[in-house]
Amino acid sequence: MELNQNTNDEPSVKDIVMRVKGFWEYLMYRRKTIIIAMIIGAVLGLVYSYVEKPVYTASLSFALEDTSPGGVGDLNIGSFAIELGGSNSGGAFSSSNLPELFLSRNMVEKTLLTPIVFESQKISLAEMYIQNEGWRTNWEKTTSLKGIQFSANATRSDFSRAQDSILGVIYEELSKSNLDVSQKDKKIAIVTINLKSSSELFAKQFTEALADQVSNFYIDYKSKKSRQNVEILTKQTDSIREQLNTAIAEVAVSVDNTFNLNPALNVNRTTTSRKKVDVQANTAILKELVKQSELAKVALRKEIPLIQVIDKPILPLEKEKIGKLVGVVIGGIAGLMIALLYLILKVFFKQIME
Repeated sequence: MELNQNTNDEPSVKDIVMRVKGFWEYLMYRRKTIIIAMIIGAVLGLVYSYVEKPVYTASLSFALEDTSPGGVGDLNIGSFAIELGGSNSGGAFSSSNLPELFLSRNMVEKTLLTPIVFESQKISLAEMYIQNEGWRTNWEKTTSLKGIQFSANATRSDFSRAQDSILGVIYEELSKSNLDVSQKDKKIAIVTINLKSSSELFAKQFTEALADQVSNFYIDYKSKKSRQNVEILTKQTDSIREQLNTAIAEVAVSVDNTFNLNPALNVNRTTTSRKKVDVQANTAILKELVKQSELAKVALRKEIPLIQVIDKPILPLEKEKIGKLVGVVIGGIAGLMIALLYLILKVFFKQIME
């Protein structure tokens, strides 16, 4: 069936109407093709809605409490704590840099090696991810990958090149599209971690493990100097206390040795006097060290930040999946568009050939 054509460079309104009418009549003539394409598309959409795996989203949000001028607040996850910021808001772990810390390869890979219990077995999150994605089935055909395992609490430095590559692939898949860390409003110190996965259990456990991993890392980084001060003061306090106890015992021995001696022989009492001076000196030093040690412990507690968790992932998680009706509608529309595109191109090339 041919469409009406006009050789004028500037077609009139009548020409446009005639062309549209001609094309409509052409579509009606080929309506069976269009209907068949829509049915095929609807069936494919229905099949896809059945076979598509649902996507689960695990969310963990926490509120930061600002405890210092210019700081961004504190973070505490369960028994873990993180201070975010400090006197200098532009520090390495300020609010604006926090997503980068969560998304860093070091933090993600350490989280993937976290041990969990899955199907009555103790495995790592990396191993759970591999099983969920069905990678090991394909690895059976490859000799270099067949025996690779990611056991719980494995030593990262002992990994082979192939294991490093696999962890790198998992990291890329998680960080590039599935893992999101954001602070919606900079004026409100609330940070949200979202992870999308086809495994509901993996999404929940990975999100919580990542928060704990970052928390442990930050505590170790933030409180390192304070902990070293406490350890040094504790050792010094124990050493002085031991010397004091020794000096006290030596005073007692010296007194016993000079008991009932001739009072005129004072030279025999000089040892006792020296030991008493040692006791007094060690007592004064111990008193000051205990004071400084307690102050250092207070400073250490201040360096360990606090967090208020608002929401944790709770099963069942939010699920995203195309419904059967939506699949049919989308598939039918896609079939219609493909059929129309095919017919338009067919007419276009036919006119060119003529």
